[in-house]
Amino acid sequence: MAVLQPKSKMPFKKNKTAVKENRLFNALNVIFMILFSILIVFPIWDVIVGSFSSSASLASPGIRLWPENFSLDAYRVVFNDPSIWNSFMISVLKTVIGVTTSVFFTAMVAYAMSKQDLIGRKLFIALGVGTMFFSGGMIPFYLLIRSLGLLDNFLVYIIPALFSFYNMLILMNFFREIPVSLEESARIDGAGVWRIFLQIILPLSTPVLATIALFNGVYQWNDFMTARLYISNEALYPIQMKLYEIIVQQQAANMQNVVGSVIIPTSSQTIQLATIVVATVPIVLVYPFLQRYLISGMMIGAVKE
Repeated sequence: MAVLQPKSKMPFKKNKTAVKENRLFNALNVIFMILFSILIVFPIWDVIVGSFSSSASLASPGIRLWPENFSLDAYRVVFNDPSIWNSFMISVLKTVIGVTTSVFFTAMVAYAMSKQDLIGRKLFIALGVGTMFFSGGMIPFYLLIRSLGLLDNFLVYIIPALFSFYNMLILMNFFREIPVSLEESARIDGAGVWRIFLQIILPLSTPVLATIALFNGVYQWNDFMTARLYISNEALYPIQMKLYEIIVQQQAANMQNVVGSVIIPTSSQTIQLATIVVATVPIVLVYPFLQRYLISGMMIGAVKE
């Protein structure tokens, strides 16, 4: 007569141990992410709080979780300053025009480069990869900008940023995944290259185009070095360059107002913080609408030829 053996409890113990380890990992992960989020959010919150505080309250040391001596004086100065409004409009124009032209131009090149039968395709790719690792340097580029007549010209924000080889690789890899049968069917119906590109390829490429637009938009909005190097006309300053001037003025004012080891507070610090908030809000509002395309676009460009 067979004797029934009791079932082993080892698998149950292993599962129970695994559950405890998972709970411990999840708890530590949540704690770490909370602390990491605080480290990211607090500096932003500190800038916002400081922009709504009075100049005198900013002179006192310590951590401020809420505005002290709530004041809108800094924002009144910012919004009543015509030069800041002009700089804001320059940033909007250069971002909108720069993103539109760069995405369209890069997409055209990428569509051509996605064709295996393109004459000289491998040479163009080799030359493009070289530009990702080597450049002429700042001085030769300045001489090129000057020879093109782009100094103190709004087009200096647009033309040099028309093409990015890295963005072209992302678009090219995406275009290669579009079924060739779609283009063949369109050609049978009498569609030309431009009609195929504008009415078939671009509508099917919305995710990757949005990703490239996000890359270009963040770059165009945050760029101040272009104005710093090639623009001397203050009427063409973007908002980031205006913010740079305010920071420089703040540093100069602090150096002039040093009495012993005490720094006399100046209102330019609150104006600086208010300008940072005004300059950051537009890109923060636009980013969530395009962020969902970011990961897919990065994965598309992860493999290069």
